[in-house]
Amino acid sequence: MVRTPLTPSERERGRFLGVLLRQARGERSMADVAAGAGISAETLRKIETGRAPTPAFFTIAALATTLGLRLDDIAARCAAVTVPEEVPRDEAA
Repeated sequence: MVRTPLTPSERERGRFLGVLLRQARGERSMADVAAGAGISAETLRKIETGRAPTPAFFTIAALATTLGLRLDDIAARCAAVTVPEEVPRDEAA
């Protein structure tokens, strides 16, 4: 199965999700939060840095529970993220 490449908007939403989760984690260690969510610290690291921009729903649900976040708030905030349209090179000059 070939995966369709992510759009710039999807990548930006993933980056924003990572920032949101990192802020919610605060001073807690990555290992503690990951263990609480039942995922590896490396998976959490990838999500927080945007290298895993489309994590599984149940991963986000587990992280939300561990971090005391509401899924509807996460979804609404991530859905509001937009990427300015790129200007084609020939029009930028």
